[in-house]
Amino acid sequence: MVQLLPERQRPLLFAHRGCSSLAPENTMASFLKAQEIGAPGIELDIHVTRDGKLAVAHDDNFKRTAGDSRAIEDLSYDEVKAIDTGSHFSAAFKGEYPPLMENVLEAFCPAMYIDIELKTRKTKDDPLPGLLAELLKRFDPRVSASIAVSSFNPFAVRAFKKICPNIPTAVIYCTDKDVPFILRRGFGRIISGCDYLKPMHKLATPFTRFRFTVLEKKPMVPWTIDDTGIAEKMLAAGCTGIISNRPQDMLELVRKYG
Repeated sequence: MVQLLPERQRPLLFAHRGCSSLAPENTMASFLKAQEIGAPGIELDIHVTRDGKLAVAHDDNFKRTAGDSRAIEDLSYDEVKAIDTGSHFSAAFKGEYPPLMENVLEAFCPAMYIDIELKTRKTKDDPLPGLLAELLKRFDPRVSASIAVSSFNPFAVRAFKKICPNIPTAVIYCTDKDVPFILRRGFGRIISGCDYLKPMHKLATPFTRFRFTVLEKKPMVPWTIDDTGIAEKMLAAGCTGIISNRPQDMLELVRKYG
């Protein structure tokens, strides 16, 4: 089992999609804001574009953030780059667009650590794990101690792990109806062979923390926690880190448990 960012100070703190409470999610502005407020890490999501680029975006399209319902996988990156994903948040961010994963690595590694979530529903013949592995190898050793990779899709995690066995990986899970029933309680860890777990914070119960963290030796990093009371409860219980839209509210708490 690969350790989760062992050289980084505990507990870990990931700014969810960047500092998404202060800037538009998954944009360079959001990642820069996270860095400016002192967050040590960021979490982001990637999709493959039609021309094989790794675009940073959460949803399958930009309907929620830009009113554009075209699927990312059907667009070239030049088309993606032309989409304004900042104005929906504030006029001050007009013109912000989805960056390439390589742009984020260049700007923020190794100063910050990054949790890269693979956004894919494919169970085979998926180009995303291989494309990310190729990119990370190109940036090695600059990113070797700064990257973790995760996904709701255990097959994507497994495929990535075969190529990059030394990078820590996680399965993400929650009880949302969009998640296949069998994967809602962490079963994906068996398929994926992952190193740590990312549950919705409500699923990080005393029982599951004991079962997964103590017995199976898999660290737990719950999401998405914006309440400092919940965050303190998770950290006091031994969670390795937290993921938050409001990292600016969590810095003092993280120092307390560091």
